[in-house]
Amino acid sequence: MNIQYLDTGKRMSQATIHAGTVYTAGQVAGDPSADAAGQTRQILEAIDALLKSAGTSREHLLSTTVWLADMADFEAMNGVWDEWVVQGRAPTRACVESRLAGPQWKVEIRVTAALPE
Repeated sequence: MNIQYLDTGKRMSQATIHAGTVYTAGQVAGDPSADAAGQTRQILEAIDALLKSAGTSREHLLSTTVWLADMADFEAMNGVWDEWVVQGRAPTRACVESRLAGPQWKVEIRVTAALPE
């Protein structure tokens, strides 16, 4: 069994790759002072970079989970998401309201993607 671990830290890796599938950890904004749209933009940029380092891209997304600290930010997050996601290749997605690891974060997103054949 071959498993690759990317950006591994003490508690977790930012991504793992196994059997042609890339799994990312939940990503939060580097600058949490931004509003929900700004945090979403930062997160999606980080996801793009992780997917690239794993050898894939958003064109190969399989599923996504979005956590919002406040569902009132749903439309702001979706506005950025809709610009980012590849039309006709939207992954399955769940979006829930949840208390995040710190009150400064409004959005957290994780994705699963396939490696291109």
